[in-house]
Amino acid sequence: MQEYLEVGKVVATHGVHGEMKLELWCDSAEFLAGFGTLYLSASGAAPQAVAAVRAHKNMALLTLKGVSSIEEARPYLGRVLYIARADAHLPAGRYFLQDLIGLEVRDAADGRVYGTVKEITHPAAQDIYTVLTPAGQECRFPGVPEFLKGLHPEEGYLLVAPIPGMFDTAESGDEPV
Repeated sequence: MQEYLEVGKVVATHGVHGEMKLELWCDSAEFLAGFGTLYLSASGAAPQAVAAVRAHKNMALLTLKGVSSIEEARPYLGRVLYIARADAHLPAGRYFLQDLIGLEVRDAADGRVYGTVKEITHPAAQDIYTVLTPAGQECRFPGVPEFLKGLHPEEGYLLVAPIPGMFDTAESGDEPV
């Protein structure tokens, strides 16, 4: 398990008093506001004390202690920010997406193994799970209750209820999905 987890990327400055726009890679600005320290690397280097976090459209506006001007905020542009896993307190049944990568994908009805979770993206209203099949092909499914039936990261798998063709491998020269 990773000790430090990505929560977003600084994409712009906001105003002239050191506030920064953060593209959120976590649930919400409210979740991020629960952390007093953010880090500039996946190893926990360069801790930054948080002065304020607030929601702004689909992003967060972040102010770090000691950053009070646009000039002081500019060096953070493009930087990915991290939280310490130890500082996060998730409700029961909630998991970091990072903890789901590599899980075995099993059929909820018969236990058939379709592959492993390669990646989880969030392009729209729900997460999209990319599964790497044993044949080396990628299949995708939306992380909605109709398909995603159970998460069991402690045991190393998740359960799905696929529709016909969801995990079929390419046949007759068809291209993989």
